[in-house]
Amino acid sequence: MEYIDNLPPMDLMRSEKMTFVQLIIPVESAHPAITYLGQLGLIQFRDLNADKSPFQRTFVNQVKRCAEMSRKLRFFKDQIQKAGMLPSPRPASQPDIELEELEIQLAEHEHELIEMNGNSEKLRQSYNELLEFKMVLQKASDFLVSSRSHTTDQETELSENVYSNDNYTDTASLLEQEMQPELSNQSGVRFISGIICKSKVLQFERMLFRATRGNMLFHQGVADEEILDPSSNEMVEKIVFVVFFSGEQARSKILKICEAFGANCYPVPEDMTKRRQITQEVLSRLSELETTLDVGLRHRDKALTSIGFHLTKWMNMVRREKAVYDTLNMLNFDVTKKCLVGEGWCPIFAKIKIQEALQRATMDSNSQVGIIFHVMDAVDSPPTYFRTNCFTNAYQEIVDAYGVAKYQEVNPAVYTIVTFPFLFAVMFGDWGHGICLLLGALVLIAKESKLSSQKLGSFMEMLFGGRYVLLLMSIFSIYCGLIYNEFFSVPFHIFGGSAYKCRDASCSDAQTVGLIKYSDPYPFGVDPSWRGSRSELPFLNSLKMKMSILLGVVQMNLGIILSYFNARFFNSSLDIKYQFVPQVIFLNSLFGYLSLLVVVKWCTGSQADLYHVMIYMFLSPFEPLGENQLFWGQSVLQVILLLLALVAVPWMLFPKPFILKRLHTERFQGGTYGLLGTSEVDIYEEPDSARQHHHEEFNFSEVFVHQMIHSIEFVLGAVSNTASYLRLWALSLAHSELSTVFYEKVLLLAWGYDSLVIRLIGLSVFAFATTFILLMMETLSAFLHALRLHWVEFQNKFYHGDGYKFNPFSFASLADDDD
Repeated sequence: MEYIDNLPPMDLMRSEKMTFVQLIIPVESAHPAITYLGQLGLIQFRDLNADKSPFQRTFVNQVKRCAEMSRKLRFFKDQIQKAGMLPSPRPASQPDIELEELEIQLAEHEHELIEMNGNSEKLRQSYNELLEFKMVLQKASDFLVSSRSHTTDQETELSENVYSNDNYTDTASLLEQEMQPELSNQSGVRFISGIICKSKVLQFERMLFRATRGNMLFHQGVADEEILDPSSNEMVEKIVFVVFFSGEQARSKILKICEAFGANCYPVPEDMTKRRQITQEVLSRLSELETTLDVGLRHRDKALTSIGFHLTKWMNMVRREKAVYDTLNMLNFDVTKKCLVGEGWCPIFAKIKIQEALQRATMDSNSQVGIIFHVMDAVDSPPTYFRTNCFTNAYQEIVDAYGVAKYQEVNPAVYTIVTFPFLFAVMFGDWGHGICLLLGALVLIAKESKLSSQKLGSFMEMLFGGRYVLLLMSIFSIYCGLIYNEFFSVPFHIFGGSAYKCRDASCSDAQTVGLIKYSDPYPFGVDPSWRGSRSELPFLNSLKMKMSILLGVVQMNLGIILSYFNARFFNSSLDIKYQFVPQVIFLNSLFGYLSLLVVVKWCTGSQADLYHVMIYMFLSPFEPLGENQLFWGQSVLQVILLLLALVAVPWMLFPKPFILKRLHTERFQGGTYGLLGTSEVDIYEEPDSARQHHHEEFNFSEVFVHQMIHSIEFVLGAVSNTASYLRLWALSLAHSELSTVFYEKVLLLAWGYDSLVIRLIGLSVFAFATTFILLMMETLSAFLHALRLHWVEFQNKFYHGDGYKFNPFSFASLADDDD
């Protein structure tokens, strides 16, 4: 035991030791102190104002200002993205500015951009209207050529045409002359010309036809240019139309329909000379507007480029300031209103760094009073903090997805780093598929610096985060594939020749009678000659099924052993005597014995039926084993193990509740003062209620039921968990058989034809099936099953997972986007 205690501690084995600290910060030093602590990122503040709403806190105005600045910065970012530009990824070199100065600059930039956007929208709207007017004038001329032979009393004046836009005051010099109703004939044929979106033209024409009962003539033509839609910022294809009709009532209906469909109507004179004059005037106005728009866009892009150089730095600055004031709102004023009091958790190793940061903040603020930093006793359970790197972080996340470790509890991630990829490989064993996974993992690792700075999709982000998990999974898959001797389901003579050969030269009875052994066993893995033999499937089934049982028993025993280290660390002799010991005895009396029989049978080559041995161990323990006996004294050993298993169940169930009751009675009657500092009773309490049970009554029935549930759960779980490890055999067999089917029934079948086309088709189908079924679906399936084995079968033996993460105030962990 002393040797175990003297072993050097493992970094990930237990969480970092934490301490509860209190900070008393003068008001003038508060902001720089919190800023330096945010840069350090090693203290988790406790909210001392949890009973107050956000609007009742001290620094609510500063938080509102930061939120308003964040809104303006998001507005700038959206404008830059709409303009097709990208903000500078590296902040421009600029001297540090105060928050108040930045606030003034952002307000000025926002006002300037809003004004430029407003002017640009007005100019764009005028430009679109003139562009539509030009296209209507050009297309309507073709429709009106046929009406030149009509009498002048049928000429339609501009006063009878309607345009829904009122922004043509600039062209009134010529249009007002056309508005005079000199030749108006209220009973003649009139027309309305305009332009409409192409997607609406069919419904528009149908509605006109129904409204006028067919008493109209509709001409349409595709506009020569697409027009920019200011709302969606996309180019829209439009249709120019001319509707001929007669009567004031029809005119009113057509106008309402045009308004409903969003059609813009423009006045087109029937006189060719007037049309040319208006066209020339519109073209000149378009040229002027194009120049004005171009100048405005260049000025706007220049302003956005200037903002983009500093946008990243400004966003980081505002985000940090908001985080600082949010943290300051968690602190409390003392009675003098001159100091802020804060409490929180920090790792013990970080105390010196925190004190140095606080001293630097005192010097920077020229405060006459230093910041007081001292350690306090805490009732609450400390948070859990593991220092991880890019390699171990993914495995720690796998464990934390089940539950965060209790403070100083054994961390399963230490063993998951090896056992998780290995159990995956047992189900995925194929060194051809493993090489494919290895290449993918190496690509992700090689592009680590590039991909880590990019915003990835959800699937790609998950894949990149688990790149080192994928690396070990692929390496173990290659190892297990070499043991199974499968390369895309094809065996190879890698480690020498086979130990078996055919009975004659023709080898015709290999599938029926079988092969004969003529040399030593194959040195590594499965002999290639088993592939295609008469007993291939029974042999591989027996091998993988027994191997699954062995791996399961070993991992479950590892979990129980880790529960011993937990109990020893927390000084709980009760858990060692009445939980660890009976659990080890029960599990190994049954399934440890089964594993022993498997190993002995493999070593001796016996033909004993292990099913018969295990069944009759319970049904007829005193009957002789006969031909199923594997070693001397096996019958006696079976009886002893069966009795030990039966004794272990009440050993787990009864002693612990009664001992806890006795300890509680002696403790509060003054009978055993020495137990006041031990954790015999403490260890039974939940972490959230640690050191709070001294005012509670001991409920014996609740404790007994709790212990009974745990005992029954372990006994039944020992059987079900062992059976659950058979998924290693099932998944491995399924993967192997699927690979064989795709190889023999797709690739070899296609290769049997002389046609190059059929061979290419077969190769394509094989590559598709290998990639999407075996490398993606089977990988996901094996990953999930390995996850289940760790979460349920392994971790439930020792892992509580009822802690909470250490969440320090850190600028590095701030989200990319503002809240």
